[in-house]
Amino acid sequence: MKQVAFKMKLLPGNEEEYLRRHQEIWPKLAELLKQNGISEYSIFLDPETLDLFAVQTLNEHYNDLTLREHPIMKEWWEYMKDLMEINADYSPKTFPLKQVFYLP
Repeated sequence: MKQVAFKMKLLPGNEEEYLRRHQEIWPKLAELLKQNGISEYSIFLDPETLDLFAVQTLNEHYNDLTLREHPIMKEWWEYMKDLMEINADYSPKTFPLKQVFYLP
């Protein structure tokens, strides 16, 4: 198992809608994430900067390529595209973060 962290950017005025959509996460999406090796996934919001900070715990079965190409993942990205900064394929723009401290 390993942890990864990254940032994303929420567009102004979308805080409540972003929260609502994640509180109603699609069961098929949650299952897809688990099946592809994400055992834990948290997202935090900095309300001053609108930065989204995500932390994922990945197991040995994690497969980013399969996940990125899956129709459910693409459907979710399209559903979320109006709320955040995105790439041409509607995936969120992500900025990997380097771990500098860990206390087990």
